[in-house]
Amino acid sequence: MAAKQDQLKESASQTAGPYVHIGCTPNFSGIEGVYNADLGSVMVNGQTRGERIIVTGRIYDGTGTPLRDAMVEVWQADGDGLYNSPQELRGAADPNFAGWGRCPTDMETGEYRFETIKPGRAPFPDGRLMAPHITFWVVARGINLGLQTRMYFADEVGPNAEDPVLTRIEHQVRVPTLMGHRDEPGGTVTYTFDIHLQGENETIFFDI
Repeated sequence: MAAKQDQLKESASQTAGPYVHIGCTPNFSGIEGVYNADLGSVMVNGQTRGERIIVTGRIYDGTGTPLRDAMVEVWQADGDGLYNSPQELRGAADPNFAGWGRCPTDMETGEYRFETIKPGRAPFPDGRLMAPHITFWVVARGINLGLQTRMYFADEVGPNAEDPVLTRIEHQVRVPTLMGHRDEPGGTVTYTFDIHLQGENETIFFDI
């Protein structure tokens, strides 16, 4: 007799379809009155602690064409390395920092943009400190399952060299695909992180 299974079966996957922006970012889609602002559009306020930064980039398909109908979500620790989560037991995260953001790619340029802060170092499950990083989740028409990756900071050379996730990647030649690069146009600290879905510069994605 077969053993009883208490686990729920996995639902069939499907693409996000052309309506992902209508459901998740209605104001961006021109549908007003659902929310005062689209959820995840603001991560910081005037009292947020930490170094203010902008994270921006594009998502490219296998032909090198920017996706103009994608949606990006990010999760990260605050400037002290604490997460805005009930599971955070090391201390209280900055109440003026959301820790989560959502942004559709621009319909003309394919660019996404987040105003946030540079995260502090948080511990890996075994206690080792991870390098500062931001977790990305990408969904778009034609993607069956959301793609998860990380953006590390190229200028954090020492922490990156000992990060427990980066150091376990088998093909170290691909680690640069996870790096955001710093620039300061007009005095604004900006990190550029382009995501390549396929091709020679394909970004590393994580099965989490």
